[in-house]
Amino acid sequence: MDWNKLADVLVPDENVKPLEYYEELYPARDLPQGAQVTRLAPSPTGFIHLGNLFVAIANERIAHQSGGTMYLRIEDTDLKRKVDGAVDAVKNALRYFDIRFDEGAEIEGAANNYGPYYQRERAEIYHAYVKDLIKRGLAYPCFCTEDELSALREKQTAEKKITGYYGEYAACRNLTEEEIYANLAAKKPYVIRLRSQGSAENKLSFRDEIKGDITVTENDQDVVILKSDGIPTYHFAHAIDDHFMRTTVVIRGEEWLASLPIHIELFDVLGFRRPKYGHNCSLQKIDGETRRKLSKRKDPELSLEFYRQEGYYARAVKVYMLTLLNSNFEEWYMKNPDKALEEFKFSINKMGKSGALFDLNKLNDISKNELAKLSAEEMFDFLAAWANEFGTDAQKAYFADREYMLKILNLCMGIGGKKRRKDFTTAKQAVEFIAYFFDETFAPEYAYRFDKETVKKVIAGFKAVYDVADDNSAWFEKVKGVAAENGFATDMKAYKANPENYPGSVSDVAEMLRVAMTGLTNTPDLCTIMQILGAERTVARLDKALAIL
Repeated sequence: MDWNKLADVLVPDENVKPLEYYEELYPARDLPQGAQVTRLAPSPTGFIHLGNLFVAIANERIAHQSGGTMYLRIEDTDLKRKVDGAVDAVKNALRYFDIRFDEGAEIEGAANNYGPYYQRERAEIYHAYVKDLIKRGLAYPCFCTEDELSALREKQTAEKKITGYYGEYAACRNLTEEEIYANLAAKKPYVIRLRSQGSAENKLSFRDEIKGDITVTENDQDVVILKSDGIPTYHFAHAIDDHFMRTTVVIRGEEWLASLPIHIELFDVLGFRRPKYGHNCSLQKIDGETRRKLSKRKDPELSLEFYRQEGYYARAVKVYMLTLLNSNFEEWYMKNPDKALEEFKFSINKMGKSGALFDLNKLNDISKNELAKLSAEEMFDFLAAWANEFGTDAQKAYFADREYMLKILNLCMGIGGKKRRKDFTTAKQAVEFIAYFFDETFAPEYAYRFDKETVKKVIAGFKAVYDVADDNSAWFEKVKGVAAENGFATDMKAYKANPENYPGSVSDVAEMLRVAMTGLTNTPDLCTIMQILGAERTVARLDKALAIL
């Protein structure tokens, strides 16, 4: 068989150049000794998830800690799954979490000497290597239809054989030259398959950077390397791209372990040095009494868009991800809570070998701690950015008066007090929490614990003596006075000693006023809330509460 002629017929790309050309076009990177080159290579499917961030943080730390390079590659070989706007969604999510790429797809200002970084724009390179494999007799055309492949899988399943296209089941593997050209003349669609040199009887030893020494079965599948539209499969494209982008370390999900034998064989037949592979553990959660992998269908918290829409503070999410990624990070973080996360010495050796348990409640606790460290100005900027992208028109309007909002945030964050408050978990929760400070979103339910007549007397009594100029001490004396007028205990010791002698205590009176002013039973200091609201708004709310009693 004339393999050279067949290669030109099967892959008619006139742009293809000698293989040496691509080696010269993408030379070894000029990096310090020991520097690593890593990548994140998502597909533009519109769904970038927590696992992507998990891997991105690890790859970013490995690259930058070693003085190396991290790049972004978009693996868009599967047009059927491509979603419009998906690349923007990827970039927005990664930008939000401050994943810093040195080069790659649409990374502005970078040299980008190893592009294009979209796989569909690299077809010429893939075609050159497909042609080379065909010429060497290591790849061949397959004319099997989808119906024929489905029938093959059913036959193998019935016979309890491993499913796939291999050995005696590879119908097109040994087609004659005449048969191939007859199929081409009949304009039958075809794909190009690898002519595997492996055997399922053989085992391969492999050093996984995370899991250690593992053994896998040699690949014997004649996998598709070039689809009928001339675009390669992921398996083939990633091997060529990782070689020419000079990737040294690939940290990826353990679901790729099943494909490892294919990737090993591809690197070998292409004559490329393999990068180091590390397969990280999956993210899992407790569901009832069972532990399972996070699911795209069941768990909204798997999507990175969830964290942007809820307004999770990026540093908090990264802190939690690092606790799952490196077993010694949590201890370091407790000793260094305010240091830049980049100062932590990340280690592949400290990455978990089994499933990492993701606990949203623990993330929420970390988020509260991180948000409590911000100044009121920093919190203003964080909340305003979230509201501008995800908030309602009313919520966006909250930030029109910066001075008013800073007063609210100083109070709600406990700034200036003995202890910082930790009321805020996410931007969304925080913006909803402060809604009662704005008339447009003040919608109280007035859930009082006392009868209407008592509440009315308390509110009216306080309104009669209220003065916006009162400090906290004078304000509280007036609350105590209203309490005494209505038979409530003003001395908590006396109340606790004989509660049956009173309808309630001064704290109950304060609660009635709190509900009237905010609609809530638990808020920061009520006197300060009234000072922030101002005399006119405070009186208006007292009147509104009285009007419905």
